[in-house]
Amino acid sequence: MDRFSVAGKRVVVTGASQGIGAMIAAGFASAGASVVVTGRDEAAVAARAKELSCDAVVGDLATEHGCREIADAVGDVDVLVNNAGAATFAPLDEFDEAAWEAVLAVNLKGVSHLTRFLLPGLRRRALADQPARVINIGSIAGLRVGDLDNYAYGASKAALHHFTQHLARRLAPSITVNAIAPGPFRSRLTGDVIERVAPAVPMQRIGDDADVAGAAIYLASPAASWITGTILTVDGGLSLT
Repeated sequence: MDRFSVAGKRVVVTGASQGIGAMIAAGFASAGASVVVTGRDEAAVAARAKELSCDAVVGDLATEHGCREIADAVGDVDVLVNNAGAATFAPLDEFDEAAWEAVLAVNLKGVSHLTRFLLPGLRRRALADQPARVINIGSIAGLRVGDLDNYAYGASKAALHHFTQHLARRLAPSITVNAIAPGPFRSRLTGDVIERVAPAVPMQRIGDDADVAGAAIYLASPAASWITGTILTVDGGLSLT
């Protein structure tokens, strides 16, 4: 057995039309997995699916109903990558209910709902020696306080890390649950900020496709079948500064 192979696994990646989600989806596709990409933008999701020659599901993770529709369309999977995320930037004196809800609906509630709806299918795909996998995409913003006014984002990612560990304890042994806490990668959420952060990274560069895809593939592979409840930091050492 190739301890790092994910060939033939059915993998769903949320928020996969761009950024880290697209990087992870492409990594799994190139490694021989059967990938399903999801997102809200129908045109963007369709374009990504065409590029990767994979399946596409359009849906809104910000609502419980939307999560159920996505789960019904996806069906049974070996690996769920909860990547879709939202962020709101505003000074604290302007950070109102809408700013909080826009982030929590996707970053926490959406992860919970979609995972819950996909549990039966994940359990059906699990084997005695090869559990199904849930991989949540957290952030180093959930590990340390940065310079941005993104209160709900950092708090939601810290909560997601804890939720990951809670699920890991409850869903074992048939499903492992781990999180990746990425540092600076180019995405819609990071925008122009990424160039200001790069010089502070000890490894002297921002993350690229292979960095985050490699971490996700490892957590989905047979090599990680005894690893659960881990928060894997992938940030070039930035969280140490």
